[in-house]
Amino acid sequence: MRDLLPVLRVLGMLLVLFAVSMAVPWGTAYVQRDGVEQVWPVAMAMTAALGLSLWGGLSQYRHELQPRHGIILVSVAWVSLPLCAALPIWGVFYVMGESISATHAYFEAVSGLTTTGATVLSGLDRLPVSLNMWRTFLQWMGGMGILILAVALLPLLGVGGSQMFRAEAAGPIKDTKLTPRMAGTAKGLWGVYSLFSVACVLAYWLGGMQPLDALMHMFTTVSLGGLSSHDASLGHFHSPLLEFIAWVFMLLASCNFALYFIALRKGNWRGFWNDPEMRATIGVLLIGGVLVALLLWIKGVYGLVDALRYGMFHVVSVASTTGFATTDYLTWPVFAPALMLFLSGVATSAGSTGGGIKMMRMLILFQQARREMKRLVHPRAVQPVVVGGRVVDNDMIFSVLAFMLVYGATVIVLSMVLLLTDLDPVTAVSAVLASVHCMGPGLGSLGPSSNYSVLTDFQLWVCTLGMLLGRLEILSFMALLTPAFWRR
Repeated sequence: MRDLLPVLRVLGMLLVLFAVSMAVPWGTAYVQRDGVEQVWPVAMAMTAALGLSLWGGLSQYRHELQPRHGIILVSVAWVSLPLCAALPIWGVFYVMGESISATHAYFEAVSGLTTTGATVLSGLDRLPVSLNMWRTFLQWMGGMGILILAVALLPLLGVGGSQMFRAEAAGPIKDTKLTPRMAGTAKGLWGVYSLFSVACVLAYWLGGMQPLDALMHMFTTVSLGGLSSHDASLGHFHSPLLEFIAWVFMLLASCNFALYFIALRKGNWRGFWNDPEMRATIGVLLIGGVLVALLLWIKGVYGLVDALRYGMFHVVSVASTTGFATTDYLTWPVFAPALMLFLSGVATSAGSTGGGIKMMRMLILFQQARREMKRLVHPRAVQPVVVGGRVVDNDMIFSVLAFMLVYGATVIVLSMVLLLTDLDPVTAVSAVLASVHCMGPGLGSLGPSSNYSVLTDFQLWVCTLGMLLGRLEILSFMALLTPAFWRR
């Protein structure tokens, strides 16, 4: 309890910040007069009241958070924030005279905040615009990370910014400081993220989208989330230009935002282009896109131009864990969607807004495997693991190996649980992979022409757990379950 109380105090601050974010859909509802204006101030007041009660009631527990506090805070925040995010979702359907279960509302909120892009809702074109705004805005907030935003905006509250950043940051970059203070690092990352966001919304608007559509699709493009305000996703617009704009920004958002920050700050892009992870990320996405395009052309699915258009777009969309679609790619030769699902686990960089294992971990694993093969031939030779001209220390290698072990076990266990519910193997395994990778669409019954409403409530809870584990990168959450974590 001594560890939990200071964490709950900081959680109260996060809930107040989260309540303020509801002003975006509230303002949208007020301007558009979409009939659900009364929902948002009620949800905002309830969330703020809970946050203020925790923040004020536990004010005596104000002190710097330790590493264990950061892990607890991130885990508790990512479980509790979707509860508050689900309140207005449930409220909107109640005001509309329709029903949505607590399971569906929570699933939708988790999918938004984790930038997964899976949905149980249909008839998106007919939903109140403020609800679609909320769904997409959740993804934008979750893309760079709500806790990192808190570190950037509230550096004087003594909430252990460095511990929050390390626990929240994705990939093996948790101890990277781009500025002397962690708050400056958080501000820099969110600054670059905001710059990309402005450029993306302007590009969509100039490309022919209406302003609100441009804003909502910007939210889900730079966050690599993939939710849309239309059932047909980006296919609703039938515009190669808009697809190209989305393709460019998905490609850019798949790379490490820290590299952009350093390049912009120093005015020197040489380090960006020389980064091995960036080159591997761009290379895998482009090569995968060309490979699928050639397959579609050779198999006669499309002509060469259309094969390049659809193949390149959907490979980048799925592999970057975004999940936008302009056609049902499950009708393609089975190799194409299977390859895209596999790439969704490895193609994005650490420090990007994408999900999955992260390319840096794959590079480290590749170099480690290469070292072990060399040891078979030269057992006494000193063979350090080198990535990008830098030696990777053994602690990092052991961390990556542990992550991969737990990742594999998580996918297997969750897949077996879904198989116990008599879900077909293709749908079960792809649902788990899509959830853990925070990607969204899967295979089988969960392709781009369907959604997760075909699953039972229990199956949705399994996928919800997968999304949370994927966003927390598994180890942070699993650490809470070990007895050693709770020993003094």
